[in-house]
Amino acid sequence: MDITSKISAELNLKPTQVEAAVKLMDEGNTVPFIARYRKEVTGNLTDADLRNLEERLNYLRKLDERVQAIIGLIDEQGKLTPELKDQLLKVETLTEAEDLYRPYKQKRKTRASIAKEKGLEPLAAYLKAGQKTKDLNTYAASFINQEKKVNSAEDALNGAKDILAEEISDEPRYRKYIKDLIRAIGLVCSKEIKKDEKDTYGQYKDYKEPIRSIPPHRILALNRGEKEECLKVSLSYDYMSIYDYIAREWKDNNEYKDILGEVIDDSLKRLILPSVENEIRGELFDKAQDQSMEVFKKNLASLLMYPPLKNKRVLGFDPGFRTGCKYALVNENGIPELVGVSYITSDKEADVIKAREQLKGLLSKNKIDYIALGNGTASRESEKELREIVKANNLPIKIHIVNESGASVYSASKLGEEEFPELPVEKRSAISLARRLQDPLNELVKIEPKAIGVGQYQHDMDQTRLTDTLHGTVEDCVNEVGVNINNASVSILSYISGINTALASNIYDYLKENGTFKSRAEIKKVKKMGPKAYEQCAGFLRVYGGEEPLDTTSVHPESYKPAKEILKLTKIDLINDDEKTKEEKLRDFSRSSFLTNHPDLGEETLNDILKEIVKPGRDIRDEVKIVELNNEASDIKDLKVGMVLEGTVRNIMDFGMFVDINVHQDGLVHISEVANHYVKNISELYSIGDVIKVKVISVDVEKRRIGLSIKQLNH
Repeated sequence: MDITSKISAELNLKPTQVEAAVKLMDEGNTVPFIARYRKEVTGNLTDADLRNLEERLNYLRKLDERVQAIIGLIDEQGKLTPELKDQLLKVETLTEAEDLYRPYKQKRKTRASIAKEKGLEPLAAYLKAGQKTKDLNTYAASFINQEKKVNSAEDALNGAKDILAEEISDEPRYRKYIKDLIRAIGLVCSKEIKKDEKDTYGQYKDYKEPIRSIPPHRILALNRGEKEECLKVSLSYDYMSIYDYIAREWKDNNEYKDILGEVIDDSLKRLILPSVENEIRGELFDKAQDQSMEVFKKNLASLLMYPPLKNKRVLGFDPGFRTGCKYALVNENGIPELVGVSYITSDKEADVIKAREQLKGLLSKNKIDYIALGNGTASRESEKELREIVKANNLPIKIHIVNESGASVYSASKLGEEEFPELPVEKRSAISLARRLQDPLNELVKIEPKAIGVGQYQHDMDQTRLTDTLHGTVEDCVNEVGVNINNASVSILSYISGINTALASNIYDYLKENGTFKSRAEIKKVKKMGPKAYEQCAGFLRVYGGEEPLDTTSVHPESYKPAKEILKLTKIDLINDDEKTKEEKLRDFSRSSFLTNHPDLGEETLNDILKEIVKPGRDIRDEVKIVELNNEASDIKDLKVGMVLEGTVRNIMDFGMFVDINVHQDGLVHISEVANHYVKNISELYSIGDVIKVKVISVDVEKRRIGLSIKQLNH
């Protein structure tokens, strides 16, 4: 199999790009390193290109390995023909390869293999030939053998039919025809078995949709309904078209049409269709899973790359009723200064009055820029009290609702315990909420991506593949931003290119023993930091206030020599010159002549060096623009159809997006309500964190469902 050509055609990449990327990967280079520092080698492939390439490469290598194994196994039987080998070498999927191998595969005991052991193959061959040269009953009776448990002519005929049924089942052409037919004209159907409390699957109680056009999210919904025993899901198709296709080969000009008709029917219903239906449903699931993972990846990346709040003091506020609201004041560097509990949501008036005074003192006496309020239980009640205190005392504090998803996971984790061993679980979550607002990337990497709450049907997917996919997304985000090695957690370091958890722990231990790193070169002293690991990670680790100014940039140490030469030629002071001054000094710098004099330096690498010189250590995430939602409604009961409100995009799915309109219940903008034109992928228009205007089009207070629209804003 020419894997390079295949990937090139599938992903619309040049063969030279694929070859270069594969070579780099096989040499142990990571996707972030290749994307950032080997642009000239790969023709400027992005991390997304490389992730897709890596996934297809792994699949095709696995396919090629299996095909070669099958060829060897069939050859050992002396049954490999040039035509069969050619067919195997041209397969596109593992399923196609297994279909071709099926007739030659060593099977467990089947009805057909048992019949063959009883010596009934000649009778099966006679039926298939279909010429009445003998009396069938007499001929069948000749195979009676008490020792082999063939007790009658009927037993012999049944065994022969089993042999023929398996022969039909093993024919790859039939399976291909059946799959193609079902994919083209088949329907996915569902019937309601039982109704759950929320009537989650009500729309699927009597449902049909063409296989060729069913949306991925609907497949996942049906699968879950079936798993929860609320739905019975099946495939519907034209059985007789399939039967007739096989019958034309087996029954035409055959004197035993009736018997062969029974054989075909048995083969289809017992052997072929159950496995084909499973395969097609598996294909539908794989397609749905692929799409859902893409949505999850984009949502996760949007959340992780949300701009940080820099140099802001934040009060994390984790609301609750029974055990009170936990709060934590976190300084500009993310270090907790005080933690406590407020009973502002107590059902006892005396507790509430006392809590109001407590919070008034807390907010007035401490410099606080933002309150990061969790969106869970008692959030609405807490927000009402906090806003009144802020307003009554004319405090310059902004309240921002923060998604709590995964906060409890972090708080109860080993990492949470290691960070704050003296604090109970619930108080750690308040710290986490504050830090999420300060720097989403730095805090969210401590949580399993699946627990962050920005996917769809994630628990129904292949968990190993999902974990690998999301890990790659987090890795790309972390490396794109870069990390200050002197204040980084083990969690975020473990996502840096070339660094695993063990090496991240070694870096952390080195810091505790030796104090801060003074240069990137010093990183080589870390235990088990070999040359390859250093090459992969160095450019993504920043050292501020050290011996080498370039250590604050994303310029890789391998490019320090040309970078320093540029600084010398242009007389730029990397640290002290401002951006405008640097741009003026670079005005007369000749890129072409510099590249001519440095043939080993590529144009893309030079461009990256110049960008870093102008803005050293820049954060590619923009300064946060948090928009306070100033809506007239604060509870779902306040909503009226026709209201136009502001909202924050919280989650994007195939079928729509969930928007927080500050009533403590997200509303749904269905995909059909996003725009006046056809929208295939919402994430191409919106990202998590976007602040948008929406119109309320439906409200169900009892079921807590809110319908929103963007396209109806001008109606």
